[in-house]
Amino acid sequence: MKVIFVKDLKGQGIKDDIKEVKDGYAINYLIRNGYAIQYTEGGLKRLGKEIQERKEHDDNERIKYNKIKSELESKLIEFKIKTGEKDKVFGSISSKQIEEKLMEMGYKIDKKNIKKEDLSSLGVHFVEINLYKDINARLKIDIIKE
Repeated sequence: MKVIFVKDLKGQGIKDDIKEVKDGYAINYLIRNGYAIQYTEGGLKRLGKEIQERKEHDDNERIKYNKIKSELESKLIEFKIKTGEKDKVFGSISSKQIEEKLMEMGYKIDKKNIKKEDLSSLGVHFVEINLYKDINARLKIDIIKE
């Protein structure tokens, strides 16, 4: 029986795959557990419609995140930090602090998407932020003394 996978199933198929499998396996496992649907005209139309909807959603998300990227790259975020003798910095700026500052500015970005380098010296630093799939913004951070 030919089936269309609607979910990933390790070792068997990934979403949108069309495969030939044994009838019993298809009916009793794949279809019953929601991993696949039977390959029919209706199923093929459904697959085409889902692929089109995902593509449109992806295009809209890309437009949205490219706009956010250009907004973020045009801004400078300042952090005030305590320093000691000869401007030696106490501590460093964490991903959590960057996330909080972005939240104050109206951007909801998870700290896991912030690829932080060592931000423990005064001056301007650049931090990569993964916004969406392959869209990364380069955030400019200025660390100044308190």
